[in-house]
Amino acid sequence: MKFQNPRQVYGETLLELGRENEKIVVLEADLGKSTMTVLFEQQFPERFFEMGIGEANMTSFAAGLSLTGKIAFTNSFAVFAAGRSFDQIRQGICIPALNVKIVGSSAGLSDFGDGATHQSVEDMAIMCAIPNMTVLVPADGTETRKMTRKIAEYNGPVYMRINRHDLPDIFPEDQDFIIGKPYLIRDGQDIVIFANGIMVSKALEAAQELEKENISVRVVNVSSLKPIDEDEIKKFAKGMKGIVTAEEHSIIGGLASVIAFILRGSAIPHIPVGINDRFGQSAHNYDELLAEYNLTNKDIVNAVRQALESSCK
Repeated sequence: MKFQNPRQVYGETLLELGRENEKIVVLEADLGKSTMTVLFEQQFPERFFEMGIGEANMTSFAAGLSLTGKIAFTNSFAVFAAGRSFDQIRQGICIPALNVKIVGSSAGLSDFGDGATHQSVEDMAIMCAIPNMTVLVPADGTETRKMTRKIAEYNGPVYMRINRHDLPDIFPEDQDFIIGKPYLIRDGQDIVIFANGIMVSKALEAAQELEKENISVRVVNVSSLKPIDEDEIKKFAKGMKGIVTAEEHSIIGGLASVIAFILRGSAIPHIPVGINDRFGQSAHNYDELLAEYNLTNKDIVNAVRQALESSCK
């Protein structure tokens, strides 16, 4: 199985886009070696703006650049990209629907060493609540590349959250990324798992494990959280005995909430796998945190079993 680092892929894709389109400009909040915008800076210093540790000012500056016809990409850790500059995003970018791309790196718990202050457990909820904002969560490096290219073409505000670590490739190379579209990764007849980010690969691992128990699991990658094709979600849920949602984010306001709203009124049991209204914390490694917050393939397996049990009652 091939692994890629989404941050590295993002930085390389941004550099490619910079070579292709002189309108692309990149803004950074003193984290270029981590977000990998340093690659763009080295090639195009005249189109790179180092704003220091000042996400709010960076966001307002990007809004101004977009008014001159530039395609502005702002970059920081997800917790700061969404949190520190919320007012500037809402007032200066989303109300006028400006063409700014906000990229939140080291999303979720993936910055395991820096603890709660650097771990974004609520960023998708914040961004989804803002009108005119598009919210995207790539599942791997391949989708990160396709998504980055797509948002450069798209006219309007976008928030994209990127994991810090190497992830296994699951998004087909020959598959186009379309904003709003959920992608069937594996088909099944008993339970459907709607997942995004790192949890898509965890869901696939869980599905393979459950196959040994003759439990057939459908896995759907919901990398476009907003907008989202509600009819497709309903189609994937139709006929299922239960639904599991899996996300590296609070179960409040993220994927679990979006799916529950779309399927409101349905009698199908829904078991969420996500962060249960807690902040993050420091750990020795990423896997340690995923286990602590019940974000492993085993936790998804247990959720599937729970959904099946609920359907039989």
